[in-house]
Amino acid sequence: IDFGVNQYLVTGDDPVLFHTGMRGLFPLVSDAVTRVMPIETVRWIGIGHIEADECGSMNDWLAVAPYASVVQGNVGCIVSITDLADRPPRAMADGGG
Repeated sequence: IDFGVNQYLVTGDDPVLFHTGMRGLFPLVSDAVTRVMPIETVRWIGIGHIEADECGSMNDWLAVAPYASVVQGNVGCIVSITDLADRPPRAMADGGG
């Protein structure tokens, strides 16, 4: 199967990693991040929706980035992230359409 997943790193004062990748990808993704910036400075971990390719290594990231918080929509935080994440998430207002 030809299948790809992507993670996005936005650098700046409050760096954002959008999508963590699956747990098995953590060594590769974390190595890529350290080539750009110190891994512990990741501040936000953005999750678009709850699937392994989006948030599988979320807790690995929380372990290496002590000031990071997971951000997700309010509903996603209530029904999933609050239960799955090792630290409380930060809920974003859900867009109304």
